[in-house]
Amino acid sequence: MKFLKLISILFIFFGNIPYKNEVHAEIKNPQDYKVLSNDSKKLSILNIEYFLEEGDKYIKNGDFEKAKDSYLDARKLAKQLASFYSDLNSSFKGIDARIPNEMQRKGKQTLQILAESNKRLALMYIKNEKPEVAVPLLVETIRIMSPNSPEGKDAYERLIQLGFVETKYKG
Repeated sequence: MKFLKLISILFIFFGNIPYKNEVHAEIKNPQDYKVLSNDSKKLSILNIEYFLEEGDKYIKNGDFEKAKDSYLDARKLAKQLASFYSDLNSSFKGIDARIPNEMQRKGKQTLQILAESNKRLALMYIKNEKPEVAVPLLVETIRIMSPNSPEGKDAYERLIQLGFVETKYKG
């Protein structure tokens, strides 16, 4: 028993000796380590725009299945980002006003691009004679952007064209 105590005491004393050949990392440019602030990273509005552009290219080439997948990827990423920004916004409310302001601005940008991805996806479904799949996307656009926004007005106009609603919106 005394032997075990002696070993643990030796580890305490000799285990805390600093190493002579330590390497200290130096950050020359802190922006280089903000990996998600770079343009080419996964969690960004630029990546959503990339998916939309890819979908547009597939549409021009007539490959509707790949276009659909690309638009769905854009939509999924936009929803994730909007959710993250909303969570951060509510977490920091009343603590530091700068953070909710930034999250609100980024969340609004994300919702606008989500509305754009919904529009492109809905137009593709309408073109492929699947209006029943387009309706929920158009309704979601009105819900997230409001009926008074240009995106909301356009989505409601499409619902009228499809015959899902009949009353004209005068807003």
